Amino acid sequence: MLTVLEIIKKTTDFFAGKSIESPRLQAELIIGHVLGLKRMQLYLQFERPLAEPELEKIRPLVRRRSQREPLQYVLGETEFHGLHLKMDRRALIPRPETELLVVSALAACVAPPARVLDLGTGSGAIALAIAKEVPGAAVTAVDLSDEALALARENAVSTGLGERVAFLKSSWFASLPAGACFELIVANPPYLSADETAATAPEVRAYEPAQALTSADGGYADLRIIIAGALPFVAPGGLIALETGIAQHAELLALALSSGFDRTESRQDLTGRDRFVLAWRA
Repeated sequence: MLTVLEIIKKTTDFFAGKSIESPRLQAELIIGHVLGLKRMQLYLQFERPLAEPELEKIRPLVRRRSQREPLQYVLGETEFHGLHLKMDRRALIPRPETELLVVSALAACVAPPARVLDLGTGSGAIALAIAKEVPGAAVTAVDLSDEALALARENAVSTGLGERVAFLKSSWFASLPAGACFELIVANPPYLSADETAATAPEVRAYEPAQALTSADGGYADLRIIIAGALPFVAPGGLIALETGIAQHAELLALALSSGFDRTESRQDLTGRDRFVLAWRA
């Protein structure tokens, strides 16, 4: 029988031949996942022989990853802001930039927000992270996709935050009740143009939901709808915080001011590029 280390090496070579990024790491994560071991635990069992039933569980996951399916979908899980979330093709995989959006949005609030709206919640990552960080907040999470909302609800239950977040099917603000008002509105909407989406890695363009990635009008359409329609739903002293494309800020900041917001700001992502648009209501 082959040992853990031998299978890791074979899988690493296989992934490298398929141009998988960080092939050794990806191999270790898949094998550790199947065996129920963290990476350090895996290292302590390199000489352990793997039985055929274990290999039968590893092989299909390796095959899926070799076809460039994202690791998070292959494993069926991801980590976001300290939360362990179920993850599959029903929703966009949350990125580190979106974790920074959560941190930046909460830091920009004058006081912990009592009411929060997450537009386009997808897996529920943003809404659940904010519910965790601000225990007193009433969080509303909306999405137009029934599949995404189902996944978000599953994550709300599994994280123990199900009582803290209300989910609603809506195209942005369209289905919110009259008079709804929030101290914080946050969103990671689609902001790529069709050409930009086509140029992404196979993991993105072939597997992640297109409606969560691509927006009309060169990537601006949904951002414009959100900014132009947000002010009636923002409480006095509240703000909106949006993840955006890096070349979109000049237009979006101008639109926020013309839509009635009193102050705007660009903030940078982990690579120092303009990524987040914040706009406050006085």
